[in-house]
Amino acid sequence: MMRIAPNIAKLTKFDYKPKPKWYLIDATGKPLGHIATNATKILIGKHRPTFSKDHPAGDFVIIINAAKLVLTGKKIEQKFYFHHTGYLGGDTYIQYKKLFPSKADFIVRKAVNGMLPKTKLRAKLIKRLKVFNDDKIRSMSFGNRKNLEVISW
Repeated sequence: MMRIAPNIAKLTKFDYKPKPKWYLIDATGKPLGHIATNATKILIGKHRPTFSKDHPAGDFVIIINAAKLVLTGKKIEQKFYFHHTGYLGGDTYIQYKKLFPSKADFIVRKAVNGMLPKTKLRAKLIKRLKVFNDDKIRSMSFGNRKNLEVISW
């Protein structure tokens, strides 16, 4: 009869902790939905072989030039950002035309946030997203530039 040593344990998904990578996405001339879906896949970790729904195994995403992305069709006039204050009649609608040039980072963050799973992991995953209106990457601590992987499609 063969005996297994008690100190050999089965490796589970929680024991394997890969180092997170940093991905850089340039949003110049690309549609909002295309950028948001690709950023969401990376944040969730669907590109990794160790993907699981209940474990945040995704990577970090930096999106630059958010002010230069493209809203296709008539979305710039027809799409609204909705916010409610909590009081009666406290609903506010802001057209994307007013938000787009100056608050493009907010629009991208809201699009990615809407595509993330509606669980407790959403707050952890959205913290891994960094969005900038221009091409300057500020206050980032991703170590050296070797960890930064540029995505272009």
